[in-house]
Amino acid sequence: MRFHLRKKDKDNAQFKNEYEAYLIEYLYSGDTTGKINELQDSIIQKLKASVSIKSKRKIIISVLYNLMNEVSGEMSVSIKQLYYNTGLINYALKRLESKRWHIIAKGIGELTRFKIDEAHHKVSKFVNHPRSEVRKETQLYLVSLFRFEGLSFLNNLTTPLSEWAQIQLLETLQKFDDQQICDIRPWLKSTNDSVVLFALKLAQIYNQFEVQDTLMELLAHPKKQIRISAIQVLTHLYGVEAKELLKANFNDLSLEEQICFFGMLEKLVMPSDEPFVEKYLFHKNFEIQLLALKILKSINIDKYMGLSETTTTEKDSSMIKLVNTL
Repeated sequence: MRFHLRKKDKDNAQFKNEYEAYLIEYLYSGDTTGKINELQDSIIQKLKASVSIKSKRKIIISVLYNLMNEVSGEMSVSIKQLYYNTGLINYALKRLESKRWHIIAKGIGELTRFKIDEAHHKVSKFVNHPRSEVRKETQLYLVSLFRFEGLSFLNNLTTPLSEWAQIQLLETLQKFDDQQICDIRPWLKSTNDSVVLFALKLAQIYNQFEVQDTLMELLAHPKKQIRISAIQVLTHLYGVEAKELLKANFNDLSLEEQICFFGMLEKLVMPSDEPFVEKYLFHKNFEIQLLALKILKSINIDKYMGLSETTTTEKDSSMIKLVNTL
């Protein structure tokens, strides 16, 4: 067995070197017209003969992908064209017809790597696939190739968009600088809570000041996590109206929302907020008390300094000393 494995590795290394030579020759023998010349056609025919063999096909795909990462512009287009002309694309598309989820996921991943945007309609049907792995590959395909337009799948997403999937989509979007973000309001109003949370991340990262009215509506959302995220985003976007609304309804908020609101107040505080802040200087919750003391210190240092003379408990005195060090 060891003998056969060593022989297989040796053969694969030989094939890899051979295919690399073919592919480099193919790329550098082209001209500015983009037409396939006689030498390139002969290389395509040689590769076609190997593509039908699974082990060799894997090597060719690996070499092609490595080359694609090293080149750009016209050469990148040539590699994509070679992917078509050798028939490799047919094997990737065939995988999409499989009944096994991991085969479908591999097929979509390959189409993403080679930027085959023409497969859009075949791939997008897997947006709500039962397997998260397939959904993830589908989502990455759409965003990698179509950027913000690719996020249109959120309109029809009925399955959860995991936190990890959201991070990957955001990382993919941030690779592109020259793009215009689309209207995210429909996603902020989605019945899919994970879509709303993702849209909130978009609102913050891309400074969507124009959606503040929609964000205000989310302060009454039935899901607490969404309400808290909305407060955080409105804090980032300097939502003064939201601050006043939350201040007026402070006692109706959950403890987590109250803490988050004081984080907002610390950033958006005005002198007129002083009477409100004074009510919570000795709140039983550590975070609220700490924030209230910090806010008072920032807007009325004299009154804050006078607290040390009026505190009656060791806990309150310790809190003031702590704030003094910040």
